[in-house]
Amino acid sequence: MKGTVDRLSALLEQFRVQAHLFHAGPLCGLSHFDAQPGRGFLHVLRRGELVVTHAAHGEVPERIPLHEPTLLFYPRPLAHAFENPPLDGADFVCATVDFQGRGSHPLLRALPPLLVLPLREVDGLEQTLALLFAETDRVRCGQRLLASRLFDVLVLQLLRWLLDHPEQAWLPVGMLAGLADPRLARILTGFHEQPGKGWNLQSMAQTAGMSRSAFAARFKQCVGSTPAAYLQHWRITLAQSLLINGTSIKAASHRLGFASAAGLSRAFTQTLGVSPRQWLQALA
Repeated sequence: MKGTVDRLSALLEQFRVQAHLFHAGPLCGLSHFDAQPGRGFLHVLRRGELVVTHAAHGEVPERIPLHEPTLLFYPRPLAHAFENPPLDGADFVCATVDFQGRGSHPLLRALPPLLVLPLREVDGLEQTLALLFAETDRVRCGQRLLASRLFDVLVLQLLRWLLDHPEQAWLPVGMLAGLADPRLARILTGFHEQPGKGWNLQSMAQTAGMSRSAFAARFKQCVGSTPAAYLQHWRITLAQSLLINGTSIKAASHRLGFASAAGLSRAFTQTLGVSPRQWLQALA
């Protein structure tokens, strides 16, 4: 059942995620990583031990000791630091992860603030990591570019693993938790692929293969909103991307299934608290 729906392509085609290698090799002493809007971090501890530290704010533990090869994924901006004695020789490959649209990227709302995954627990990453480490072991032509693209593959494989192992990943209520549900994945993928379709509760439930009442309850439980509210938020998120790229409000409304430009403007204001023109002016 899980393999019958491509749960990620439509999402990531609309809102891209791009990684950029910036470090490969040992870390010595204390290394700080500042929070920057729209930027995450992906670190792979290849060997060695260290302690990851965070400011005391309750969202993540203040100290996390690592004793084995581990993947650390910070999808949202979150300052963190690595502490390791110089003689321990912890060996890392690190990349920044940039989310198209910054704070409006759907994955930023769906992922936990930090994923700490021992590599032995995440199946399916072995070949990509072997290629990544081979590229970072010695300098060759195009090394940084190829390593960055391998990090892109690693992010996609990690997201795929999260959807296939929601219990191990401790996914919060939201889009990814819905995509991890085989029945809800059908309708969420439908929203992502066909946002302008005339969806109603009957067609949504039918796509999910459920009764209307069971579908509405399950959607609310997993995703945290009503199906109609999710669809509107998805459409407005797409509208933001279209407007930034120069699409007119009228053209965007037609593409996204609104009856008129005024209908899109009303939904935009209801969702974001400002009109499309006010929102664009604030970006200028």
